[in-house]
Formats: sequence, structure tokens, C-alpha cells
Amino acid sequence: MTDIATAEAAGQSRKVAAAKASIAASALLASAKLAAGLWSGSLALLSEAGHAFVDTGATVLTYFAVREAEKPADAEHHYGHGKYEALAALVETGFLFGLALLVVGEAIRRLGEAHVEIDAGWPVFGVLGVSILVDFVRSRQLGAIAQEERSDALAADALHFASDLLSSILVLLGIVATHFGFMQGDAIASFGVAAFISVAGYRLGRRTISTLLDAAPGELASEIEKAISEAPGVISLDELRLRTVGADVIGEATIGVARGLRVEQAARIKEAVGAAIASVAPQARVTLALEARALDDETVVERTMLVAARRHLSAHHIIAQQIGDRLSIGLDIELDGAMPISRAHAIATDFERAIRDEFGADVEIETHIDPLAPHVLTGRDVVPSVVAEIEAALVRSSEAVGYIADVHDVRVRDTSGGWVVKYHCRVDPTESVETVHTAVDEIERRMRDAYPAILRIVGHAEPYDH
Repeated sequence: MTDIATAEAAGQSRKVAAAKASIAASALLASAKLAAGLWSGSLALLSEAGHAFVDTGATVLTYFAVREAEKPADAEHHYGHGKYEALAALVETGFLFGLALLVVGEAIRRLGEAHVEIDAGWPVFGVLGVSILVDFVRSRQLGAIAQEERSDALAADALHFASDLLSSILVLLGIVATHFGFMQGDAIASFGVAAFISVAGYRLGRRTISTLLDAAPGELASEIEKAISEAPGVISLDELRLRTVGADVIGEATIGVARGLRVEQAARIKEAVGAAIASVAPQARVTLALEARALDDETVVERTMLVAARRHLSAHHIIAQQIGDRLSIGLDIELDGAMPISRAHAIATDFERAIRDEFGADVEIETHIDPLAPHVLTGRDVVPSVVAEIEAALVRSSEAVGYIADVHDVRVRDTSGGWVVKYHCRVDPTESVETVHTAVDEIERRMRDAYPAILRIVGHAEPYDH
């Protein structure tokens, strides 16, 4: 089992254990409050007992919701079962508001009675004291687990225990006031209990409805947006949609990248964006879509090479000219030398049509078709005397052309297509690429004229130290 799977399993068992503990605590407190309320006759305590029994039912619901929510995605639930928790929390919200209405109605009726007798003995204060202590401990524990495991249902339970804590304090104050002669204190405390129940229901309901309606996850959405926008290679964030499903955040993002990227470069950008999202939201699962974007500083050659790459063509010797208001492009494309010219011409025509789509219908485009060797040539070194002869000829040609000096590391291989000559030379480091290229090409022309057996010459120019 991987570390991630182990951590997920531990989190699930922790949530289930927390839900079971909540059931036990709620049931014991509810029973104790009911017994103390019936014994004392306190409406506030009976209301709190009703609140506790609702909480007990809610925690039972939470337990089953947590178990269902942890089920993996299946054929009918592609995003998993996380919303079971939100659904359970919504039902608990309804319980809370219903209980609040019952408490308010009974409190109003109690205020209309002329004489109310309440027996506030030590069992009442004992039950309330224990209840306050248990509610405090459970609300803190459940709140921490809910935050760490991102559980709506456990957060609802934590909110219930927190509201129970405040309600119990109000009940205690109401009974104390009654004990000292203020007979309406118990009914007034009941109004306070109802208010706390209503507030708890409102807060829980608002969050739960947001989850069920696929609301964006608040501040987390802006953090994810920032992480994506600042990831290397991202030109723009065109669209970002997020929603919560149980403990997870899922969504889709469309990002703009340079259209000239190779497949492996685009893959690296996706990996970088995924890592950036994980750094701010490990629980997020965002599907990324890349959209190609044209950069403002793309040159004519770069745009032409991009069109060629889309058609898997090898293009070189690209010459772009501006003739008045008209752009003129000339280039070479390499195709299989054994290909029929009719098919090669069709490929070139399609390529020229794509160039016009890129630059406009009035662009002038001419393509020259070069044969592309479809295989690796088998070669062997020629005899040393021939190598020495070729090296001497290269030295003479370089002296005649100029710019090129110190011809060395000459290699000559005999292949089925002819000789392949390779050599190194040195040039002034201040010379331009164009000047050096022209000189090397001129050497190649002279050598091919002198030795028709040469198929190809590759000259590698290196700058020398002054």
C-alpha cells in the first residue's frame, strides 16, 4: 500500500471513530438532560434535552454519511460519494430549525403561565456541569478532525457540540435566576437556547447549501488561480471551475501556452501546473486543458517552422522578404526521395495552403523539394592517403575563401551514396554566423566541384582565442 493510500485509510478510520464517539457522547448527555429536566421541571433543560436528542440522531446520520462518503468512485458516481456528508448536514440543519421552533413555542406558552415551579437541585447542576465539560472537549476534538480531514459532516457535529455548550450555559444561568426568585429566567433561557440552535442551523445550512450547489471553495479558489497563473510556461489562465465534493476539491482549468511548444514541453508545463496546485491545495483534483496561443514576438521563420511541424515536415533554408505590402517566403522541404513526384507535389501544395492560412491569402510562397534519405547509410573509413588528400584540399579551399583557419579532425567515410566528409575549423569569434556559414558553404561548393564523389560535407566551425 502506498503512503497516500495509507494516509487516506488512516483518515477514514479516524473520521469513523470520531463519529462513533459523538454518538455515544450525544446519547448519554441527552438521556441525562432529559432525566434532570423531568425531575426539575425546567423548560430550558427539557429544551436542551430535546436539542441533545436531535444531535444524537444527527450524529447517527453523520456516522452513516461518513461511511458512505468514503466509498470510491464507481460507474454511477464518477466523482465519488463525498456529497453524502453535505446531504447529511442539510438534514441536520432541518432538525435544528424544527427544534428551535418547538422551543420558542413552548417558551411563549410557559411565559403565559402564572406560576411555574422548578426544582433546581444538585442533580440538575451536576448534569449541566458534566454536559458543559463534555461539549467543550468534543467540540474542540471534532473541529480539529473536521478541519484536518475536510469533513462537512464532522464539522456539523462540532458545531452541534459548540451550540450545546453555549445552550447549557444559558440553561444554567436561567435555573440559577429561577432559584433566586426570577421565575421567568427559565423561559428566557429557553429563548436563548432557541437562538443558539437557530444560529448553528443557519451557519451549517449556508455552508452545506454552498457545497450542494457546487459553489467555488472561497479563498482556496483564489490561491489555486494564483498558483496556476504563476506556474512556468503558463501564458494565461482562460478558465477555472472548482467545486467541493466531500473532502476533495475538483474542477477544470484551461490554460494558454505558446503554440510552438513540442509535446514533451507541453507535458512538462502540465506537470509544473499540477505541482503548483498541489502545493496550495493537496486535496484538489484539477483537470488541465492546454490551449495554444500565438505570441506577439513570433518571427516569420518561427511561424513557418510551426506550420511545418504540424504536418511533420522538415523545412529549412527559409527566406522571407517584404516586397512592398506583400510578404514573400521561399523554403526547402525534405520528402522521401523514392516518393512519386505527384504525391510530393500534393504535400507541398497542402503545405503552401497552410502557410497562406497562417499569413494571409496574398502571401507569396514557393517550396523547393529536397530528397530525404529514409535510412541510415552504412559507411567505412577510406584509406589514410585519401584522407590526407581531402584534408590538403580543405586547407587550400579555406585559404582561398578566407575567414576559415586551422582545418583539423578531418574524417572521410565511403557510403553507398558517396563520400561523407566531416571536419573542424576555427574562425574569428567576432565574425557573424552568416559570414561563417557563407564561407563554409563556399568551401563545400569548391570541394564538391573538385571531388564529385563527395555526397555531403559537414564543417564544424569553432571560435579561436586571440
